[in-house]
Amino acid sequence: MFGDSAATVVGVESVWRRDQGTRCEEKSTQTRAISTAEVVTQSCCCQDASMQTDAREEQAQALRFQPPAAVDYAGLLSFLQSVEDSVIRELDKNWKSHAFDGFEVNWADQNETVSCLHSLAYPDAQEQKLQVTSVSWNATGAVVACSYGKLDDGDWSTVKSYVCTWNLDRRALNPKHPDLVVDVPSSVMCLAFHPVQPSIIAGGLFSGEVLIWDTSRLEDPLVWRTGMTDTTHTDPVYQVGWLRDSKHGHPFRVLSVSTDGKILVWQEERDGLLRITTGFAFLSHQIPRSARLKKHSRGDTAVGVTSLSFSHFEPSVFVVGTEGGYLLKCSTAAETVAVLQKDSPIPLKAPAQFVFSPHGGPVYCTSCSPFHRNLFLSGGTDGHVHLHSMLQAQPLLSLQLSRKYIFSVKWSPVRPLVFAAASGEGEVQLFDFGKSSQKPSVSIKQTFNQAPVYCLEFNSRQAQLLAAGDGNGVVKVWQLSSDFAEEGPREMNHLDQLANEVTD
Repeated sequence: MFGDSAATVVGVESVWRRDQGTRCEEKSTQTRAISTAEVVTQSCCCQDASMQTDAREEQAQALRFQPPAAVDYAGLLSFLQSVEDSVIRELDKNWKSHAFDGFEVNWADQNETVSCLHSLAYPDAQEQKLQVTSVSWNATGAVVACSYGKLDDGDWSTVKSYVCTWNLDRRALNPKHPDLVVDVPSSVMCLAFHPVQPSIIAGGLFSGEVLIWDTSRLEDPLVWRTGMTDTTHTDPVYQVGWLRDSKHGHPFRVLSVSTDGKILVWQEERDGLLRITTGFAFLSHQIPRSARLKKHSRGDTAVGVTSLSFSHFEPSVFVVGTEGGYLLKCSTAAETVAVLQKDSPIPLKAPAQFVFSPHGGPVYCTSCSPFHRNLFLSGGTDGHVHLHSMLQAQPLLSLQLSRKYIFSVKWSPVRPLVFAAASGEGEVQLFDFGKSSQKPSVSIKQTFNQAPVYCLEFNSRQAQLLAAGDGNGVVKVWQLSSDFAEEGPREMNHLDQLANEVTD
């Protein structure tokens, strides 16, 4: 019925497309030409006007002369009377509270790290293997000076040495090029800037001579010297300082300490020489005896003095450390004459009045507290730092800070509970009694070859700076953190408690 079949393709032409194509038309139109013109203009004057609000001038004028609003004084009085008891009660609580005792607002940025600000050295001195024997800041706190010499071995008397200064405020500061270099024919053992005159500095030599330089005289800075006479020191000078002496019309005189057992006070003369004005001698038989100390040797044996520190509260009182490890309380007002085998042109006094418990070896450093009249520190070759009271022989504290030597110890000029110590192991140790009475708060590694740190000095003008000199011939200026440069709450109370402790 159904079957497959193949049909051809059928195509049907579109009539609609054919018709549309025949009706297509094209037309166009255009508007009339548009006329344009360019005109430029500029004002010959200008005027600025501004106002704060949108109010008109009349309204603003009316507001300015508006009478003040009436105050309900009766209602205000009633309110104040109703809250008076509560306010007084809260004020009384605040007055009795100790929550903010000792708190001071500090707007400066807090610095919690100790960093090396400068590393200063004189290459010629380093080539000769010289060590930094002493550092000192001048009166402005901008200039640091160091002395070079030999402290370990060799023939010290023939060693040529140097005194160098750097101005840290100088823009073109070169740490390897000092602003001033003074050649010295003998090893310089110690330095001390004048307390008031920024350019005057005193130094003590291994030869026993004392020199004074004026650093403002670049060509010939040496202005005074003791020379080598029968009246000068016969042993190395281990410390120099400036003694206030207003009685004789001289604000300060230079003072020298030597292991020949003498402390001499010098006066400047017009001929460039220093003349002895007074002095003190330490003889074994004129030192006060103590049952707790070893017996003194017989005769008039000199006791070598290695360090000295004056009290900040009693100008006549000072403490000395000796080669034998003794610590002696002394007075410049002593009247006892020292009995010497060799006559002195100036009668020397025997100033020792009291003996403290000794160290186990020579005492290299002493430091009286600038905040308490009875406290002082000492350090020596036994590696211990002793905290002493002027009122008792035994130390309040004995701290072993080094297995080698303690070469220098200094109280902070701004923190009553802080001191720094320089060790023979190449460390600068910062101690804060407010945090611990047994271990240092910070130990700074100054030298990486364990070369000793021989000297250090706080900057009294810039409390955050501490200079330290070492056996590699380098002076490093450390920038202390805020913890060590700003006094904390109740520090003086803590210091008084330390001073009032009594030992057996």
